[in-house]
Amino acid sequence: MPQHSSDTSSDTSSDTSSDIRTALVVVAHHRSDSLTAHTARRAAARLEAAGYRIDLLDLHAEGFDPRMSVEDQPDWGNREKRYSEETHAHMRRILNAHVIVAVFPVYWQSVPAVLKGWIDRVWNYGFAYGRSKPRLAGKRMLWLALAGATTDDPFAESMQSVLEANLSDGIAYYCGFSRSTVGLLLNAEERSQRIDAEGNLLVGDVVSGAEREAQYTEFDRRTGKFVDEFLADELAAA
Repeated sequence: MPQHSSDTSSDTSSDTSSDIRTALVVVAHHRSDSLTAHTARRAAARLEAAGYRIDLLDLHAEGFDPRMSVEDQPDWGNREKRYSEETHAHMRRILNAHVIVAVFPVYWQSVPAVLKGWIDRVWNYGFAYGRSKPRLAGKRMLWLALAGATTDDPFAESMQSVLEANLSDGIAYYCGFSRSTVGLLLNAEERSQRIDAEGNLLVGDVVSGAEREAQYTEFDRRTGKFVDEFLADELAAA
């Protein structure tokens, strides 16, 4: 672990002045062969083709511990406090990124514990919020959320609303991001899942053969569309 000075502001200085733009792609899944990991790789390739340098942060593969500790937050009320070395390392990766893309499965209409813990530990008071001039101001965020619900499930609309309220309004905008977009990727399961009018979960047959190939081709297409629209919005804002 590299050594840092005791000055918090110098520890978390940004390197975004480079002509090469960086995309921090955060993966929150425990399996490298998951659809989530595949989607993250597709998104990263799209960003790289658009000229971004990719910083891939696989939270599970890097052994990130999502539990907050006293070392992470020794004095909550002091925004100039010294954070843990691990937290500082992640802060620098965030500051060095122009855009952040988080890719994750939807658990209970929210993010997995490892991603929530990353936000809790790293997006800490004094770093991500609690300043009149936010350090993350101007950065852009794309949340790619994989869900098993089908596109015709009426519940999908409320899922989108909950995720937007939690992730865009409650986290990204609160921390000064100039834009936050939630891309809800439905039909992520091999078996279709939807809730009927009585609240019962209806599970379909396993998708196989040409139907399976078509489903995941469409899934990849929608992933690419979300990334392309995100990049187009960035160009329009420039």
